[in-house]
Amino acid sequence: MRHFLVALGLAAALATPGAADPVEGLWQTRPDDDGNFGHVRITPCGAKLCGTLVTAFGPDRKPVESDTVGKRIVWDMEPLGDGRYGNGKVWAPDRDKTYNSKMELEGNRLAVSGCVLGICRDGGKWLRVK
Repeated sequence: MRHFLVALGLAAALATPGAADPVEGLWQTRPDDDGNFGHVRITPCGAKLCGTLVTAFGPDRKPVESDTVGKRIVWDMEPLGDGRYGNGKVWAPDRDKTYNSKMELEGNRLAVSGCVLGICRDGGKWLRVK
């Protein structure tokens, strides 16, 4: 009977879905030099995290058509603990550059930064979209 209860408890534990990472969800990027910004949905991709641009907005804050919608903006981001993420990549559509990147979760803000060939860029703070 004891083996049955242990097996039942183990099966229940394995069947319970894991808790979502706190950074998962929809984030609004900082406006680029032209005032354009986007909404990026961050989801798991294996043991890492990825983010896809789901909507692009113009400076007037209205959705605009863009060939970057549907493209991956963040990939291979690894949770490092304490709200920190690293060893991933972030693509900046406004400059068409891919940066070795890191992120840090601060409540409903996500600080994004990265470097390419020794040139670093502060991606600013992204805001969680409710």
